[in-house]
Amino acid sequence: MTKTRNALTSLSFLFAIIATPAAASVGAQHGLAMHGDVKYPEDFSHFDYVNPDAPKGGELRMAIVANGYDSFNPFVARGIAAAGIDTYLYDTLLVSSDDEPFSVYGLIAESIETPDDRSYVVYNLREEARFQDGEPITADDVKFSFELLTEEGHPRYQSYYQDVSKVTVEGPRSVRFDFSGAVNRELPLILGQLPILPRHYWKDRTFGDNGLDKPVGSGPYQLGKFEAGRSVSYERVDDYWARDLGTRKGRFNFDTITYEYYTDDTVALESFRAGNYDYRVESQAKNWATAYTGDAFDTGKIKKEAIGHKRPAGMQAFVYNTRRDVFKDPAVRRALAYGFDFQWANKNLFFDQYTRTQSYFENSELASSGLPEGRELEILEPFRDQLPESVFTTEYEPPSTAGDRTMRDNLRDALTQLRAAGYAIEDGTMINKATGKPLAFEVMLFQKTFERVVLPFKNNLRKLGIDVSVRLVDSNQYAERWRTRDFDMTVGVFPQSDSPGNEQRGYWHSSSSDQDATRNLAGVRDPVVDELVEFLIGAPDREELVKRTRALDRVLLNGHYVIPNWFLASDRIAYWSFLKRPETVPKNGADVNNWWVER
Repeated sequence: MTKTRNALTSLSFLFAIIATPAAASVGAQHGLAMHGDVKYPEDFSHFDYVNPDAPKGGELRMAIVANGYDSFNPFVARGIAAAGIDTYLYDTLLVSSDDEPFSVYGLIAESIETPDDRSYVVYNLREEARFQDGEPITADDVKFSFELLTEEGHPRYQSYYQDVSKVTVEGPRSVRFDFSGAVNRELPLILGQLPILPRHYWKDRTFGDNGLDKPVGSGPYQLGKFEAGRSVSYERVDDYWARDLGTRKGRFNFDTITYEYYTDDTVALESFRAGNYDYRVESQAKNWATAYTGDAFDTGKIKKEAIGHKRPAGMQAFVYNTRRDVFKDPAVRRALAYGFDFQWANKNLFFDQYTRTQSYFENSELASSGLPEGRELEILEPFRDQLPESVFTTEYEPPSTAGDRTMRDNLRDALTQLRAAGYAIEDGTMINKATGKPLAFEVMLFQKTFERVVLPFKNNLRKLGIDVSVRLVDSNQYAERWRTRDFDMTVGVFPQSDSPGNEQRGYWHSSSSDQDATRNLAGVRDPVVDELVEFLIGAPDREELVKRTRALDRVLLNGHYVIPNWFLASDRIAYWSFLKRPETVPKNGADVNNWWVER
């Protein structure tokens, strides 16, 4: 065990002793907050951000831009799952509210039992909980689901729930999970997010080979009509067992929800304007600024809204695959970032709609800023000899051309840094002097709209003798290469919540670096990051969680694993006017599953 590990482990252990009281008698709770108390009381009738009197009926039609789907199983790494399948068909033990940092309330589970130290959790299931074929949901189904997903499911389940040491069925409707390792206050909440699968359905089937067999879930919708790879519909379950619960009242109001697949977003947009589907989330700034015009908009038949939200923006970025030799040196990664001119792109391509991302936890109190001080500095200090000096001495800012700064200035700095890293320009080509190899890499994309962003980046780096190629692949090929890490650089998104925790292992921990299909796109493999991820997961209260997250943020930023892109603190949506939404918008933003039809 290293000196650094000893220092942090001792600090964590001491903090846990001070902050965590001895386990007391455990009572059943209707809800559980990550830190502090839940907002909604027992037997609450509905969430504040829904309309409990919303009428049921009508159809919601949406679009997906992709090359189809080939599976109704969203829980494995193989295949392309149909849009919406996990959202509409499968219930979970608990559900989160959208107007709290991280609180959960019972759905399949009627109550939760967990001690103050959260070393285990018991879920007591509702007697009325049913699968869509009428079979009751039992504790055996819960245990079966956990074991199936962590052993045969997507690798994220194993990473997410790795601190579960034992699962015990205590009765037909009672199941207990025991935890091992360090303090992990989040586990009782995130285990509640486990989709519950019917054991009786899967007993004679191979989990990864179900293809387009009709699945059996327990959620508000069941699979309806579908045309393989082209469209899929979900039909509301009239006798849905949870329809009157406070966690479901006012939600899932459409009789039918249909996704139509398009291979081109321009075609999809025109189809929306023609009335072929009803609700669209716009991801392109140019479209938002120029394409939502015409009679339907002038007369109010189609509404266009930018609905503000207060959820963390996370990180969208050009991601370096540090498993490749060309990107192993962080100094090289740092230098290449000077070739991306966000200010130019925002003005000329995005109509000045975006803000530059400067944190992995952007748009939240979890984002680091300035220099570390106080508790943040205390957390980082044991690692000082293992971290870049810049973590302690320089506020992180991505390269910029704001003010008097120009791209020529940036490229001059990039050249200086590359020379210091052992590179030189020979006959117009940037060469690694130690190996004689040129500095060259490929950017993999599946969205053609990103080409106009990447090509100026390519052209800027070409002035330094760096050969950047851009490869546009279809969505299926992209998914496979993404899963197997077969790329040099790509566009990646690392979404974050108000309460980061176990999912950070899948993003940054060494244990996820060499696994296919994890979210560790960059191949981060750093013992300091590993320590900080585990320390974050064990945060005993909100204040400490914020400090530990900021410390991790600083280390990731100074590792130069990505070139940050941009974010928008609103949801750009357009919809036909017969769709109605609640007046109250929670901090997490617009959710069409709270909407309804009114003609």
